[in-house]
Amino acid sequence: MWQNTMKINQNSSPPTPLHKGNVQNQLNQPNKKSKRKKKYTVHGLSGFPNLLMNILLGSFALMCIFPFLYVIIISLTDEKTLARNGYQILPEIWSFEAYRYLWQMKDQLLQSYTITIVVTVLGTVFSVAMIALFAYAISRKQFKYRGFFTFIAFFTMLFSGGLIPFYIVATQFLHLRNSIWALILPLAMNAFYILIMRTFFQRSVPESILESARIDGASELRIFAKIVVPLSLPGLATIALFSTLGYWNDWFNALLFIDEPNLVPLQSMLMKIENNIEFLRQNSLAGGAQNDLLSAIPQDAAKMAMVVISTLPIAIAYPFFQKYFVSGLTIGGVKE
Repeated sequence: MWQNTMKINQNSSPPTPLHKGNVQNQLNQPNKKSKRKKKYTVHGLSGFPNLLMNILLGSFALMCIFPFLYVIIISLTDEKTLARNGYQILPEIWSFEAYRYLWQMKDQLLQSYTITIVVTVLGTVFSVAMIALFAYAISRKQFKYRGFFTFIAFFTMLFSGGLIPFYIVATQFLHLRNSIWALILPLAMNAFYILIMRTFFQRSVPESILESARIDGASELRIFAKIVVPLSLPGLATIALFSTLGYWNDWFNALLFIDEPNLVPLQSMLMKIENNIEFLRQNSLAGGAQNDLLSAIPQDAAKMAMVVISTLPIAIAYPFFQKYFVSGLTIGGVKE
């Protein structure tokens, strides 16, 4: 019997040895399957939905950027080609004539660029500081007259004194005519931005942090500079961008208060150039030298070139504010 048992054991196949690699492969197999089932992209979508979402977002981004690219293409198109074929994505003849025409006024353009940059930088810093201080004061419950000053800010959104009183105050009382402050002070305060920042301070700056700083002996100005401003960078960056756009695109205050050529900002100068071109076009029926002068000016291409040189700097500056917008999406999302 013992011999029969030995024969059976000899005939049977020996057990497979457990190698370390085999065990590791067997342990990894279910993990691979689970990873395949849970394979998602950073957007939370996989497969066809992810492809469809990328196509939709790419199409939307193209629709946003295409008008500006189209303006650049038109500004680089030959004027005769524009008159013959109209606006085309791929023009027959490319030309830098519009930019050469504007380069003839390079001294005045550089001066206007300098004035616009100075006004935009100083005005943005001054505007953000004034708006943030006003909004922080009316956002604190400890301020006794916060309701009164909130009503004053809101009242100016509904009613105004009008253009003539504004002009009289700016020229007769403040003496801002032919001064760079005439381009800064009228846009420094904005009631809508004040209300936005007041709400931002109320929801994004915890009162417990401010109270602990007061217990430690910090003054209100130090609390604002050391605690409130770092916590409010997304909101301040948003208001700064809005103020920057307002100062950069402003031409009306220059039309009212500026007569000296050395103080004319970029937008006002480009408007004057466009008005001169339009004046020559309307009076081209007189013939003679005016027709020759008008034919030498790239009219439509020059207008598009003015749009490019006035828009490109602010478009380049926009991505630097983008990270604050992204971080500002979640500010105030958690309610304590």
